[in-house]
Amino acid sequence: MSVSCVRFTADAFMVCLTHALSTENEEVMGLCIGEVGEDRVSRISAVILLRRSDKRKDRVEISPEQLSNAAIQAEILSHELGRPMRVLGWYHSHPHITVWPSHVDVRTQAMYQLMDECFVGVIFSVFNEDKKTKQHHMQITCFQSTNSSPEGEPPQYERVAVPLYIIRTNYLHQENMQSLVTLPSILTDEEFEAYSHTFNVKNTNFVSRLQNSAVFTKSVCHLMHVQTGPLMGSLENRVIQNKWRIEELQQKKTQLEQRLRELP
Repeated sequence: MSVSCVRFTADAFMVCLTHALSTENEEVMGLCIGEVGEDRVSRISAVILLRRSDKRKDRVEISPEQLSNAAIQAEILSHELGRPMRVLGWYHSHPHITVWPSHVDVRTQAMYQLMDECFVGVIFSVFNEDKKTKQHHMQITCFQSTNSSPEGEPPQYERVAVPLYIIRTNYLHQENMQSLVTLPSILTDEEFEAYSHTFNVKNTNFVSRLQNSAVFTKSVCHLMHVQTGPLMGSLENRVIQNKWRIEELQQKKTQLEQRLRELP
């Protein structure tokens, strides 16, 4: 195994989880950015949410253009932070199904490891309900792929579990804040792209066009209700908490300045 473990900062992990919970009908995906030390520990501190060109229940794909754009963003982030940041892995959701990667996931992971042996995959299994207690639960796994076939035979890839740890952070970093606020825009763009495909259908009658428009409007309103509204409320609460924190720090500053003046 090329990576000993993965350390995921809490704010980057929160963005991934929010993205995974954004829809229970199709899988979503994104890329993880961070750095790998000499100890072979993968430290993920930022994520890039990817827009889906094809919305399917059981499949997600990352285009070469998206990987290239993510590498460029990682270089920009590396320059801003003064640390060697790069794309370290990918994540996607498994709504209503098991957390374990499918044979397609394992094969895809093996393909990414050909480019970078430290590349990891993370899966969020969400919207699972216990039939007895009716409680929802979530599962997460981190993995890499290994070829178990003897030399000279067709490859047979298997999952190798990678330990994952969530590292506490005291605040939401700017790069993760930016990813979080772009989520409603990404989801809206996906809905509009699906709606725009109906424009190319020939001989569509008025009732069908009206139906398509109504479905699109309903989808956008649903996104506003479950994504944009709660996100705005959360950010407004964070602003209030920051103001309280500023006031506390100013009071401490005043007290310390008073103590300094009282010193002989």
